[in-house]
Amino acid sequence: MTQSNELVALFKLIDDPDEDVYSVVSTKIIHYGKEVIPNLENLWENSISQEVQTRIENLIHRLQFSDLVQEFMEWNESEEQDLITGSILAAKFQYPDLNPSFVLQQIEKLRKNIWLELNHFLTPLEQANVLTSIIFKYFQLKGSAVKYSKLNEFTINKVLETKSGNAITNAIIYQSVCELLNVNARLINIPNQMLFAFYHTDYDTDLTMMLPQDQIMFYVDAINGNAISQNDLDNYLKREGIPNSAVIYKPMTHAETIQILVKEMAKCYFAPGHQFKRDELNELADLIC
Repeated sequence: MTQSNELVALFKLIDDPDEDVYSVVSTKIIHYGKEVIPNLENLWENSISQEVQTRIENLIHRLQFSDLVQEFMEWNESEEQDLITGSILAAKFQYPDLNPSFVLQQIEKLRKNIWLELNHFLTPLEQANVLTSIIFKYFQLKGSAVKYSKLNEFTINKVLETKSGNAITNAIIYQSVCELLNVNARLINIPNQMLFAFYHTDYDTDLTMMLPQDQIMFYVDAINGNAISQNDLDNYLKREGIPNSAVIYKPMTHAETIQILVKEMAKCYFAPGHQFKRDELNELADLIC
């Protein structure tokens, strides 16, 4: 962005010790929008003051966050609310320069490999076995329980790069591939679990009025792709004191899934001085409905 005289003057005042002056200066810089970020990065590189560099970093973050808020609002208002796009937006909080092409290419690679092994004559259990074989054995995606000390396991780009995710990000990958391949499996709302319900082939979870639990054949754990029976789930619910009600078998929407991802990701910013990032992520989560 070409620097106007006003912008040059504002940059010179970034180091003003008067907080009131800096507040006015920073607000005016923010009004320029994300196009001013390269100018700020150049200013950072040529500054020898750590305090000024910190102020510049904060300004860049505020500009990037403002842009991310707008992207989340547009995603939330879109009819499809694409799951991978939502996960990319969440990852951009930590990696604002993230290039979506890598993520999309990896998902497409998974889709193609699984598609080659699928056909219309496979039972849901056989479909699940193919998915598990490709995603967790051939692609070697690893999964673990949610750990707030491992931020990268919440970011889809790093999960696909390192092949190490958690229950939430693995579930997003699994769900996305199922949808691309028309596999009748949906993430359901079991507390503290990310489980996929595999329905009878002709069951339409969006249109039918039938109880979903009556049409579920088995479940798959998003962490590792292992199949789980109804008896296994019943024992888990009983052990955890969770009522076995119809609501927990209801398929989750994409918005609900991304909202969980963002809220859980916020808990990774527990270190002193990072509370503002936690607040910002919770603000993003509140935009989703």
